[in-house]
Amino acid sequence: MLRQVVHEQDELQAQNDKLLLLIQRLVRHQFGRRSEQLTADQLQLGLEDLEQTVAANQAAQEAAAPAPKPAKPRAERPQRNLGDLPAHLPRYEVLVDIESRECPCCGGALHQIGETRSEQLDVVPEILRVRVTRRPRYACRACEGCVVQAPAPERPIDGGLATEAMVAHVLISKYCDSLPLHRQSKMLARQGIALDRSTLSNWVGRACWWLTPLYDLVVSTALSSEKVFADDTTLPVLDPGRGKTKLGRLWCYAVDDRPWCGPAHPVAVYVYAEDRKVIRPAAHLAGFRGVLQVDGYAGFKRLAGDRKDDSIKLAFCWAHMRRPFYQFFESTQSPLAGHVLARIRDLYAIEAEIRGHPAEHRREVRQARSRPIVEALHAWLQEQVPRVSGVSDLAKAMRYALHHWPGLVAFLDDGRIEMDTNVVERSIRPVTLTRKNALFAGSDGGARHWALAMTLIETAKLNGVDPMAWLTDVLERIVSGRVKANDLQTLLPWNWKPAVAARARADYAAAA
Repeated sequence: MLRQVVHEQDELQAQNDKLLLLIQRLVRHQFGRRSEQLTADQLQLGLEDLEQTVAANQAAQEAAAPAPKPAKPRAERPQRNLGDLPAHLPRYEVLVDIESRECPCCGGALHQIGETRSEQLDVVPEILRVRVTRRPRYACRACEGCVVQAPAPERPIDGGLATEAMVAHVLISKYCDSLPLHRQSKMLARQGIALDRSTLSNWVGRACWWLTPLYDLVVSTALSSEKVFADDTTLPVLDPGRGKTKLGRLWCYAVDDRPWCGPAHPVAVYVYAEDRKVIRPAAHLAGFRGVLQVDGYAGFKRLAGDRKDDSIKLAFCWAHMRRPFYQFFESTQSPLAGHVLARIRDLYAIEAEIRGHPAEHRREVRQARSRPIVEALHAWLQEQVPRVSGVSDLAKAMRYALHHWPGLVAFLDDGRIEMDTNVVERSIRPVTLTRKNALFAGSDGGARHWALAMTLIETAKLNGVDPMAWLTDVLERIVSGRVKANDLQTLLPWNWKPAVAARARADYAAAA
């Protein structure tokens, strides 16, 4: 009887701890930071305000000074990033000269012995210009009925005002810089250009139609890789007739072999689906064969289990496994959760040392140094999980880790595999910002355009290509017919010729 009372009290205490943990998690979700660590970008946001305050105070002190003091020579240059002004930027000169060229001592004529030059970064608001296309007509004096004229070049928008560069600019602003079309319309209006949001929407839709074959090629290229990261994120979509939105999904498939010096070029592709059913990733990955790095979504497990030939090998994410331990530790300071976090920290320290090395070297180091840590952690989890209350979040975290253990340790035997799915997580982050500004996609078709544009833009960025220059040139080539369907391979970001970028910069300099 006494044992039963003690057991009931333990269960009640565990329930109370779980409710307290839930309250703390909700408070942290509402008022605290979401990430598990303070990133450099987040820290920089706080430093920006401090730097602004310091600069304002310095400006006030300089303005209040009675007279300018001669500058003292500095022993060393201050540790500030003043920027490096690229040579390709257009330059203009401002001459600051003396009022009189007579010598203040004897009145003789002064002659120039040198000059002091300094450069500052200036800005001109977006340069909007009008391209005038002239097509002369010719006639024969001998036969009056003959008139010859060059055919009109194809336009991305039939009868429209926009050039390929303008259409690319709207796409980049919407899907890369997170500027919804109504904001772009207002920005253009400030420069005297009256364009409705519906007009910009028409441009985006037609541009996506032109770019669809290239998008399909990028998707097929990514899914033909031997190792793919996969994840998904929500995308609210307007549901006509119901007066509200439905919850669609953007599935993201990423390839990045750079950590192990692999041959594949980095790619991030997005595919829209109306829900999160397992048939969606199954359809996307129907032809995929290789390693699939994912979180704990059950659909991926079913997908791999349905393959009788074991053509898909799942590798699970340590970051997802770590997260519930971190949340429990933040709320309770549990030494058990702290022990798991410490072991995972040791594994990540090893990964930091071998990142950028060939796959075989990574595998050898993992076998020698990481495997003992992983095996010890596995034995420790099996020993501790019976001692922890089954209803506690700590026990759930332990059971999750043990249940996914075969996929978690896959990285030990394959140097190509990463410990986590941060590659695809980083690819999803730009979607969340654009989604926050746009609130929702206007239709399923608009959501597909979202996936198409994000695929091309993010893939270009991953390969170090300027999306604006690249998309402008791609549209020009496709619309003009200079590139046929069987030559689309030449337009992929990693095959795009650098000379095209130089030409784009030259055009910008001429316009300025």
